[in-house]
Formats: sequence, C-alpha cells, structure tokens
Amino acid sequence: MIVITTPTGNIGHQVLDTVLAADRPVRVIARDPAKLPAGVRERVEVVQGSHGDAQVVARAFDSADAVFWLLPPDPRAASVDEAFAGFTRPAAEAMRSHGVKRVVDVSALGRDTPYAGKAGHVTGSLAMDDLIAGTGVAFRALAASGFMDNVLRQVRTIKEQGRFFDVISPDRELRVVATRDIAAVAARLLLDTTWTGREGVPLLGPENLSYNDMAAVISEVLGTSVQYEQVPGRALEEQLTGRGMSGAMVQSMLDMMTAKENGLDDAIVRTPQHATDTPTTFRQWCDYALKPAVQAA
Repeated sequence: MIVITTPTGNIGHQVLDTVLAADRPVRVIARDPAKLPAGVRERVEVVQGSHGDAQVVARAFDSADAVFWLLPPDPRAASVDEAFAGFTRPAAEAMRSHGVKRVVDVSALGRDTPYAGKAGHVTGSLAMDDLIAGTGVAFRALAASGFMDNVLRQVRTIKEQGRFFDVISPDRELRVVATRDIAAVAARLLLDTTWTGREGVPLLGPENLSYNDMAAVISEVLGTSVQYEQVPGRALEEQLTGRGMSGAMVQSMLDMMTAKENGLDDAIVRTPQHATDTPTTFRQWCDYALKPAVQAA
C-alpha cells in the first residue's frame, strides 16, 4: 500500500497520477475528498482529514509500505517549528508505530551549509527531515531547488504589467526545477521496493538561471517584453503581512530568501545525473505551463 498526502496539490496530484498508472494499491489523505477527480476517487482508498492529525495518520499508515510526505503551507503558524516539525510529529510517530517501510518527502537544498541554521522555511524543512529519519524508516528527502512553478503566482502581473518581482538580485544565478520533475522522482521511488537507508536526493534542474535570464526566456516564449524587478525585503514583508501571514512566517520567508541570495543552494555541484533526474528546462516549462496560464488569465 502506497499512501500519498496532498493528493490534490500541485506536486501531489502528479505523484498520484503516476503511481495509479502503475496499478498499485493507493491510499490518500485528503481534507476534502470531493476535490479529487471522480475517476481517481474510484481507484483509491480515501482517509479524510489533515495529515497533521494523529488519528488520521494512524488510520492512513496502517499496513502502509511507502508514504509520500508533503507539508502543506501554514502561513499563519506561530513559529517555523510549529509549521514544519510540529505538523510532522504525529506522522513520524505513526510511521514508527505502524512499521512504515519507506518514506519520500519534499524538502530543500542547504544542509551542511553555513546558512542552514538560519534559512527560515528551509531550516524548518531540514528539521522535518531529521524527525522522519529518526523514526528508522528508509527515507529519501527530495532536496529541491526553487520551483519554476512559483512564477505562476505572478501570472496576472506578467500579463498586465509585463513584470514580475522578487527580492533576489537580478543577476544572481539560481537553480530552479519543475514540479513535474519532482513528482516523477517521487513516484519512481515510491514504486521501487528495493532501496534502503536514508539519503538526500538533490533536485537541481538542468541549468542555472538568474531572474534576468528568466525574464528573457519568458519574453521570447510570450512574444512580448517581460522584465524582472527586484523589490526590497520590506516591500515583501508588507505584502505578506497584508495577506495575513504571521510575523514568524514572514521572517522565515525573508530569512530563506537572504540565505538563497548568499549561496544556500550552491553547495552541490550539478552532475549529468541531476540533469537526467530533472530534465525540464525553464523554456520548456514556460511553453507548457506559463504561456497557457498567461493566455487564460
């Protein structure tokens, strides 16, 4: 039995589709099962509720061989620890008590760097990994770089203003990965019953790009000029606070961006295997994801 959390989310639904195509028994944890496509609901066992709830994960992990663990965002959390390790703690206990064999989670780059202890969301993700690894399960932490798909949050601004924004310097090269590649690696590991031990799996994407580089690619794909504009941290702080994010999580976001600016994601040297695991280029992603989204906005 393979258990999948966040089955209606951006990454989770792609993992679910691939695992179902392999015709394996699947159980999902869903707050709102009605959001699952009817064809999917007919093929999976559904445990309704939050995967941060001890009773829910106890039911879901019973007789589970493998678990896909993806943390849902909690912008109003009182602390990073509450949002990451606190949410995961009941699941970690259930993994141990129900004898789950293998766990795959989505985490972040940055372990063993000078910035890991003050990198906000990333620090929380690494603590979550340690909690899961401490249960004794076979474990793969998918240490992902920044998501290409995050650009979709600014689709309307790109369409209406020809701009997109962040706090990172415009020429700072970044590693970026498509969520479909993350999902493909996760599904492959969930379907493989042979691996053991505990390891991180860096997911770097096939290329380094600055935001200026991304703007150039977006412009070419959309056929119109799009520019990147760096904004000060205070502007991002005001924006996030205005959306209802707690002070602790706003600071966590700012700490993460500062750490990325300073080299949090740069420690691992890209190899041909990294490009094989995460082959989608930013141009390809713009063609299949961003361009249709902008046209529909």
